[in-house]
Amino acid sequence: MARLTGARPVATHRWGCAASAFLLLLLTVQAAQKADLSGDATAATINHSLTLLQRLQELLQNGNGSDSVLRVRTAASDEAKVFHTHQLLLSLQSEVFESLLHNQSTITLHEPPETAALFEKFIRYLYCGGVSILLHQAIPMHQLASKYRVWGLQRGVADYMKTHLASESSQGHVVGWYHYAVRIGDAALQESCLQFLAWNLSAVLGSAEWGSVSVELLLLLLERSDLVLHSELELYTAVESWLSRRQPEGPVAKRVLRAIRYPMIAPSQLFRLQAQSPVLARHYGAVQDLLFQAFQFHAASPLHFAKYFDVNCSMFLPRNYLAPSWGSQWVINNPARDDRSTSFQTQLGPSSHDAGKRVTWNVLFSPRWLPVSLRPVYSDSVSGAVQPVRIEDGRPRLVITPAMSSPDFAGVSFQKTVLVGVRQQGRVVVKHAYSFHQSSDEAADFLAHADLQKRTSEYLIDNSLHLHIIIKPIYHSLIKVKK
Repeated sequence: MARLTGARPVATHRWGCAASAFLLLLLTVQAAQKADLSGDATAATINHSLTLLQRLQELLQNGNGSDSVLRVRTAASDEAKVFHTHQLLLSLQSEVFESLLHNQSTITLHEPPETAALFEKFIRYLYCGGVSILLHQAIPMHQLASKYRVWGLQRGVADYMKTHLASESSQGHVVGWYHYAVRIGDAALQESCLQFLAWNLSAVLGSAEWGSVSVELLLLLLERSDLVLHSELELYTAVESWLSRRQPEGPVAKRVLRAIRYPMIAPSQLFRLQAQSPVLARHYGAVQDLLFQAFQFHAASPLHFAKYFDVNCSMFLPRNYLAPSWGSQWVINNPARDDRSTSFQTQLGPSSHDAGKRVTWNVLFSPRWLPVSLRPVYSDSVSGAVQPVRIEDGRPRLVITPAMSSPDFAGVSFQKTVLVGVRQQGRVVVKHAYSFHQSSDEAADFLAHADLQKRTSEYLIDNSLHLHIIIKPIYHSLIKVKK
């Protein structure tokens, strides 16, 4: 703990210079050790770096040899936190501190309460190169690292945020992290948060953070076809809750409501929404044409409907729905053992005309499929010899095929999506989503980098592979007829 308000400890300039010189000497020796030891079989490294870190912590805690003082103030308090520090150590880590302390030994820093509360942790990192943080501390710590240009800490906090998206928190944190990433222009963190929200949206819709979603983020999510959720009705219900809470202006509400894919909702549910939804009643004029088109979609045969309306647009494209009529979950125990197979049924299409028709799908999983280039071949040099093949040369394979063909398939193609669930920070979340079209029976890159041979593989939950297979029927026009 850095010393706070109180009398400055007695220290001499000579002690501070000696400590600085000692530190520089140690850093120089460590950098030269590898070169000195190369090529000598009797070489050994004597490493007392932990002792050095302990001495540096004591240096900060006791203020011995301090040659600079940081006074941290907040607008909410008249009292300043005082840190007795060492200019060399601050300057080595931060070019901002190097500039601030160039011609003065005492500086006053103004920080908002959330960053001021972490300033002691921040200073300790500058001395020791390590810091422990919690979910709610990530943004203020990243702000401190960015403000004082401590690039290593900035990257470390950003990496922490990317790997802790699945962590449990009472109020949620991914939405807030996304908005922060947008403000600071961190495209990688922004995309990581957006993908996590899209693939695990059902968990977010019922959480406290759903109400904090910005208009921009909501519209970005609604335009995506890779959203993973139970049904389009679940999405509408969440959007209705968001609109009721936020009460946006009419143009915004219109854009949000027109992004719902009403043809993906059954007619009985659409009738209920028209009769019972206060949001829909208030903004009915904004979506009346879409609702009418949805009822037409369900009333006519898809082939007839496609003659007069463009079905090759997002409104008629299913998202990744987890309801049983769209696919099936498949938990494969001990997936490295041998080949497995399963089958399930889905409805032919989202139209009520096709809702009663079923398609049976057969699925084959192979844990060690070998591409042609790695399959055993006979050698010319030794008769009968076969090239050795290692188990790890193979990769998992998942093949999805319809059990039959039918004239009903005319005008319908199928996109297949395989979700892979993993356990992160105690929660099961979607880590990968593989999509491939009807023209292919499998995803070429399915778990290409997964090591299912190890029980500790990040892709296994209790030695089981958790998959959810989704079939997305897509209508397309066969005949174009002018209206």
